[in-house]
Amino acid sequence: MLYRVVQENLETWLARREAAESESGGAPAWVEGELRRYLECGILAHGFARARCAGCGHDFVVAFSCKGRGVCPSCNARRMVEVAAHMVDNVFPRLPVRQWVLSFPRRLRYFLQRDAELAGRVLRVFLRAVEAKLRAASPDAPADARFGGVTFVQRFGSTLNAHLHFHCCLIDGVFAAEGDGVRFYETTGLDEGKVAEVQETVRGRVLDLFAKEGLLDEEATANMRGWSHGGGFSLDATIRIEAWDRAGLERLLRYCARPPFASERLSWEKRSGRVVYELAKPRPNAPSAITLDPLELIDRLVVLIPPPRIHRHRYHGVLAPNARLRAAVTARANQAVDGVIAIPPVPEKGSQESATARARSAAVRMWAALLARIYEVLPLVCPNCKGEMRLIAFITERTSIEQVLTHIGEPTVPPPLTPARAPPDLGPGVDQRSPSEIAAEPIPEIQFDQREDW
Repeated sequence: MLYRVVQENLETWLARREAAESESGGAPAWVEGELRRYLECGILAHGFARARCAGCGHDFVVAFSCKGRGVCPSCNARRMVEVAAHMVDNVFPRLPVRQWVLSFPRRLRYFLQRDAELAGRVLRVFLRAVEAKLRAASPDAPADARFGGVTFVQRFGSTLNAHLHFHCCLIDGVFAAEGDGVRFYETTGLDEGKVAEVQETVRGRVLDLFAKEGLLDEEATANMRGWSHGGGFSLDATIRIEAWDRAGLERLLRYCARPPFASERLSWEKRSGRVVYELAKPRPNAPSAITLDPLELIDRLVVLIPPPRIHRHRYHGVLAPNARLRAAVTARANQAVDGVIAIPPVPEKGSQESATARARSAAVRMWAALLARIYEVLPLVCPNCKGEMRLIAFITERTSIEQVLTHIGEPTVPPPLTPARAPPDLGPGVDQRSPSEIAAEPIPEIQFDQREDW
């Protein structure tokens, strides 16, 4: 469904975007690259891997993925599972974890969506306030105790709208060095009142930051300070995962790392050819779905694509990459934590321990293991003899691709892109149909999404 929308309307969207923004040069190159890579994802004509069973000789081919970050549903789902699995197995110790969700007034979202550096500064303001509250709510914790956690920067809302907000999964307590190890102090008594105090602190500091940067004038800042009901700021910290519930922690991390939309909720409106997106949680007395023109759908998806070289999740405190206590904390990802955690020595580069750690890290991200974790099936088990299958080749040369695909009866060329359509008011001789009318036309047999087959 989504593949067909992009395939038939990408060139038209790019042409109209360029005409509307002639001075800026049209759509950014990284946005166009993301959309074009998505059209190559799962298409055998662009290359594939070949798996074979040594026992019975059964084999099959697997198309390459685009590894996109904003549009491709399959690659986003794989990344979601990979991130959650890595954090549960290798990062978070067996300690309680609390989710802190912070959203902002609409007047501030525009600046945060466009300025990644500003969003990072706001995130640091928020985390400093949360760390201070966790330290104060942890009995006997020293003044230099540190928190630890991961923040997922989500740039989308439930209606395919741009809505930057933070999902912070923080260990519910603080850590402090003690002798040759580190001790954990669990938070107690963190109620709604203390969360509201954090929200009010963050509200004041963020408004001060926006005023200092000249993004809000004095009148607007004073007006927003007087708003009731949190002034548009919303902070929720009600979800807490206990130390023993590792499956619940993985579900929470998958939710935080989820894609910006669910492709299974997209469908065609038969009469008009427009796209219908079903809402997961419609509000009372509100529509349960939104209806968009195919070009409008691409407009919304483009806004949700994260900019290049911007991390979608970030580590903080004792879980930060260069934190001194990180090795001790993450070493207990699969062990119970009780008392002082010894700080393990850092293995020297080139040593056997260092090589073993790298091999273990790579094994977590194995393609077959990830697919088994997502679909609960083993992809490299032969369906005929139940033997082990192995990847024996990666086919990337054009000649070899055509030979193999011809032999197995698959198309040797990718589905063609629909040429750009001119606006309907350019005069006679131009295609006067609307995008919805063209989208409702039957698709030629060669235009199909090969990913549905494998």
